[in-house]
Amino acid sequence: MKRREWIGSLTALAFSGLSAYANKKAESLPKILLQEEEKQTESWTQGNIRFTWLQDNNGEKRMPNSLFSGADAETIQRLSPEGGALATISCFLVQSNGKNILFDTGNGKADSRLLPNLASLQIQPEDIDYLFLTHFHGDHIGGMLSQDKVVFTQAEVYVPQQEYDAWIQMPADKNQQVVKTMKAYEKKLHKINGGDKLPEGIIALNAFGHTPGHTIYQVKNTLIAGDLLHGAAIQIPHPEVCASFDMDKKLAIQCRKQYLQYVKDKHLTLAGMHLPVPGFMDWKKI
Repeated sequence: MKRREWIGSLTALAFSGLSAYANKKAESLPKILLQEEEKQTESWTQGNIRFTWLQDNNGEKRMPNSLFSGADAETIQRLSPEGGALATISCFLVQSNGKNILFDTGNGKADSRLLPNLASLQIQPEDIDYLFLTHFHGDHIGGMLSQDKVVFTQAEVYVPQQEYDAWIQMPADKNQQVVKTMKAYEKKLHKINGGDKLPEGIIALNAFGHTPGHTIYQVKNTLIAGDLLHGAAIQIPHPEVCASFDMDKKLAIQCRKQYLQYVKDKHLTLAGMHLPVPGFMDWKKI
């Protein structure tokens, strides 16, 4: 073997060994470390208002096809061929006139990313001025308490009146988290209805069906749509499909169709708590 060929063989062998070592090392790292570079926030502006998507779930999230009904299994499988539609658990930060406004708080679990993602923007929980809730499911209010203590200590909290009334009247085995959370924030609580005048020109829109008082919010030219969609890949082309989480499916379908058309007619940005990364999309994609 010529000297040049011999050196080339040694170099290739060395790089092969380094590559194998790197792959082995990557396999041994905790999954959370491998995901640190994944994008978990993204911002956009409309006029003088800044919007930021905040991912709460850690790692990839899919909504299993088995959650969905209202179309035949072949259609659902065709639209979601990997067995589950890509999704997220998301919250949204709106910054307007020096105010920090948070929409929903994620699930508050040990691996929740809401607070770290806020911190990456140099925002601490006590910096949140207003907290708006779309509804009372655990993956939307779970981040409000940590070890039974209030997290957003300075926030005025806005909740849909019909949502509040419905959950407070539910049996104790269903509403324990809601009762505890609302009690902790009771001095800061504001119960609202669609059409009420809200801070920073925010408009509340009734979108009942997913839950009794599910409410979405229009801010400038963005619709923060809560759980209008759980599997966008399936439900945008087939809004008649419901996830099992929808409590009143007929009403949920009606609202989904109505507001998807509203977004298209008004040329809005759609921001949803379960849209896939990055949690929002232009009206042209609907």
